[in-house]
Amino acid sequence: MTPCAASPVADAPAIAILRRRMTTALAAAGCQTPDLDARLLLAHALATDPGDLFTRGEEPVPAAAEAAAEAFLARRAAGEPVGRILGHRAFWSLDLLLSPDTLEPRPDTETVVEAALDMFPDVAAPLRILDLGTGTGAILAALLLERPHATGIGLDRSEGAARTARDNLARAGLNPRASVLVGDWGAALAGGFDLVVSNPPYITAGEMAGLSREVRLFDPALALVAGEDGLDAYRAIAAGLPRLLRPGGGAVLELGAGQEASVAALLRARGLAVCGPARRDLGGVPRALAARIA
Repeated sequence: MTPCAASPVADAPAIAILRRRMTTALAAAGCQTPDLDARLLLAHALATDPGDLFTRGEEPVPAAAEAAAEAFLARRAAGEPVGRILGHRAFWSLDLLLSPDTLEPRPDTETVVEAALDMFPDVAAPLRILDLGTGTGAILAALLLERPHATGIGLDRSEGAARTARDNLARAGLNPRASVLVGDWGAALAGGFDLVVSNPPYITAGEMAGLSREVRLFDPALALVAGEDGLDAYRAIAAGLPRLLRPGGGAVLELGAGQEASVAALLRARGLAVCGPARRDLGGVPRALAARIA
């Protein structure tokens, strides 16, 4: 190398500099958590823990990692959620794989898990659980972790989502107690379940255009839209609950904003007793509605 030749290491940006550059770019793109997103994406490119970025801030970024980080940055700036780019998302105490056929499990849905655990507080109970529209398998996996004597079935209309749920249950060591089937809201199942849970589609067709680009462009429409009033999935689920639940069994359904009264009426019309007001999520929205066979 001649004295005037540039060193690849000398030209490489330091980790801290690249992180700040990514944060600035994501803020300009309208991302709500630019610093967090930048840290997660840069750590993924470097194959390291996000916390290590601060102690390694002066280290140069290898060329391959810089290229990967720039590619991740472009995808996030275009609206692709961080979880989609990373290929996984945290939920409860789980790390769940994502696929194009599944929603990203969100903290709001943990409210469904909490309400279901409150409904069946006995840790040793040998529950039979059915998760309708299982997606990643998030709700079913969380419940099986918390109730080690329970067994469960996840059901989804999408074969791709069912494959992802199977993978997640296997990764969590839960596949001996769980199975995942493809089907439409339990119509082909015989029943006898203690607990039915669901995070069904509840967006109206007219609301799609107003959703964030992260949801509108990257979440599967099959898992979002439920007819003109957003209640089609609830109607199907409510119709099946009297057959699917054993005597004394219960159900917990995730709600969209403003849907509590309508869903409660659907459940009562099928003979279920609604268990008080819906449990609220961290944002104060009534999110998880519980009911039992009367």
